[in-house]
Amino acid sequence: MRLPFWSQLPHLLPAFRQKYPIFFRFVLLVFILFLSFLFVDSSFPVRVNIRYSTIITATDGTVLYSFLSPDDKWRMKTELPEIIPALKTAVIAKEDRWFYWHYGVNPISIIRAAVNNIIHLRTTSGASTITMQVVRLLEPKDRTFLNKLIETFRAIQLEWNYSKDEILQMYLNLVPYGGNVEGVKAASLLYFGRLPDHLSLAQITTLTIIPNRPTSLALGKNNQLIEQERNKWLKRFLSKKVFPSREIQDALAEPLDAIRREPPRIAPHFALRMKMMYPNEPIIKTQLRNPIQQRIEQLANNYNRRMRFMGVNNASVLILDNQTNSVIGYIGNPDFNDLDHQGQVDGVKAVRSPGSALKPLIYALAIDKGLLTPKTIITDVPVNYNGFAPENFNRTFNGNVSAERALAFSLNVPAVKTLDKLGVPLFVDKLQQAGFEQIRKDSKQLGLSAALGGCGVRLDELTNLYSMFANGGKFRPLQWITSSPQTTESQIISEGSAYMITQILTQPTRPDIPNLSQSSIHVPKIAWKTGTSYGRRDAWSIGYNKRYTIGVWVGNFDGAGAPELTGADAATPLLFEIFNSIEYNSDNSWFERPASVDFRLVCSESGLPPNDYCENQIIDYFIPTVSSNRKCEHLKTVFVSADEDFSYCTSCLPANGYKRKEYPNLPPELISFYESEHIGYTKIPPHNPVCSRIFSDRIPIISSPVNGKTYLLEHGEDQKIMLTCSADNEVKVVYWYINDRFFQAADAGAKVFVAPPEGQVKISCSDDKGRNANIWITIGFQ
Repeated sequence: MRLPFWSQLPHLLPAFRQKYPIFFRFVLLVFILFLSFLFVDSSFPVRVNIRYSTIITATDGTVLYSFLSPDDKWRMKTELPEIIPALKTAVIAKEDRWFYWHYGVNPISIIRAAVNNIIHLRTTSGASTITMQVVRLLEPKDRTFLNKLIETFRAIQLEWNYSKDEILQMYLNLVPYGGNVEGVKAASLLYFGRLPDHLSLAQITTLTIIPNRPTSLALGKNNQLIEQERNKWLKRFLSKKVFPSREIQDALAEPLDAIRREPPRIAPHFALRMKMMYPNEPIIKTQLRNPIQQRIEQLANNYNRRMRFMGVNNASVLILDNQTNSVIGYIGNPDFNDLDHQGQVDGVKAVRSPGSALKPLIYALAIDKGLLTPKTIITDVPVNYNGFAPENFNRTFNGNVSAERALAFSLNVPAVKTLDKLGVPLFVDKLQQAGFEQIRKDSKQLGLSAALGGCGVRLDELTNLYSMFANGGKFRPLQWITSSPQTTESQIISEGSAYMITQILTQPTRPDIPNLSQSSIHVPKIAWKTGTSYGRRDAWSIGYNKRYTIGVWVGNFDGAGAPELTGADAATPLLFEIFNSIEYNSDNSWFERPASVDFRLVCSESGLPPNDYCENQIIDYFIPTVSSNRKCEHLKTVFVSADEDFSYCTSCLPANGYKRKEYPNLPPELISFYESEHIGYTKIPPHNPVCSRIFSDRIPIISSPVNGKTYLLEHGEDQKIMLTCSADNEVKVVYWYINDRFFQAADAGAKVFVAPPEGQVKISCSDDKGRNANIWITIGFQ
């Protein structure tokens, strides 16, 4: 059996040492030196810590913005793919043609340089390789013999730890170009306005010769001298056949147009945000699309100049790609340098009141809870929720409206009533799931006013919420950079409710069409919603189609309001202009109805499945097994006398002399609204006066004052509080009591005024059927 080689070494080494003593010592010395090198290399590693300028790039590689490095240098990282063959060939041909053959130190070059220097009695040529130059650039030291030995050792260390291409990359990132410009990428961008992989041979040769004489060959100042030196080296390349003759002839004929340019300054607010999000990345490769960004910056600048005549100085825009949920357009403010109007504030991140912009989510959640469908009727009448009495934007009420009309016309009262039925906690929870940070912080303080803008949101959060509608109710975090990790989706609302809301927001007949309709002539098909905050301080307009979601905010960073500052007139025109610009030739493909959504007939009076007496029926969307199947009850059967002077209940119904008749089944709040506005409606005849039955259902609802509240009145001013209630259709008279003492009888919808006593006051209201309601308030004087 043959033994393995390593097991025979103890026997072979002595024999080898005896037979080849000198070679054995040499090998042993090399081995010891190698072990020593490994020990020193691990104990004193070469530290490559290049502090780069941060640059922000678009999807096509365009540099959008650049920042100075921490040591105030323009030192941009050149990536390996940017080192094109021509650049690599030129640098190696000039600096170190044996670069790929030596191990950091070139002994032949050292001997040749030593001989030349001895012959000429001065330094005429150097022996530094590219690797040794990298060491010198990484660790600048005085040129002494000891430092040269250290530099040589460090060069070997570099070769041991890095590939040749990586070493060449370090060289190209560190070579000086005069002033605070270092590295070929910074030089090519600042002097030629292009990236290294787009340089011509003439430009490459120019950048190759500068680092040896960055002071005398100053780009943009000594261009004539630089061109002479460039041509000299191009002719050397020709004689050595480094490049084809035709390419060199073209390079010799190319004029030198190097001038110092300003660093790229596109999307400054976006760039600052990326630098804060990714502080350690030298190159932040974002998903911003440069053509779109340039277009919207021009549109926003022009629009902002027009709006300044109306006292509106700031605007912000965010564009998302709905397929990837990536940010492809970003404007924090059109004029970053507008110091008079806080131009450096990033409006995309600013927390502002959303106005009505959150209403679509309220209705979508209500659809998913089976509370309504688009045709469901909601009463738009005065309401009061413990002192919160919402009003519509135009301060009028509309009576019965469908849910789709309430959303399309952005009516406030129906939205608040829907949120009240839905529940604020569910609404807030969904907003937190959708990434609303300020709402998460304020979640315990939010109430029904959140439906009308009583909360804080950011443009990026709001735009991403609308992108969720475009993606079938699926929420995804925003994607900022190309290397963003895959994120999980969360279903905030159903695909069916997202589709219904989209169809409502697409309706063209609505009040938030801009008054200046010039911008809406060619706008592609979109779904959009506006919002206007209290005091006309914030104007929002967010729109989407299958490809993009665009969010626009217009206002003043100092919070000043303006009469023209509404979502329809201030924000929507810019939204339409942007859609016209980036989607002008779109195919207008639209969302398909999901399988979970079906059609059904409903009664136009209630939006509910029709009953036998429902004559006017319309088509409505609904979600089977989710949407309510409760039958329509917009009419009710009432027993009335033959002359219709009285109505009867089952307790007082006579044996004959009566008939059955259908009357509108109106809720008390709607009756109260009709009475106050003097709107005619069919009234149920008063109840049989001789009936002794006491009713317990549909008691009066005291709408003013508000139960449990404290009211402060002025001494000596004879101030009074108003008493109002909502009563049933059959009620004609109500009776008011103060602290259980009769005060006054009045018509059911009448307003009554009383001067209450100080302290806790009990207020009671009884209708003509004996039904009673009580509330307690506290009266104070000051």
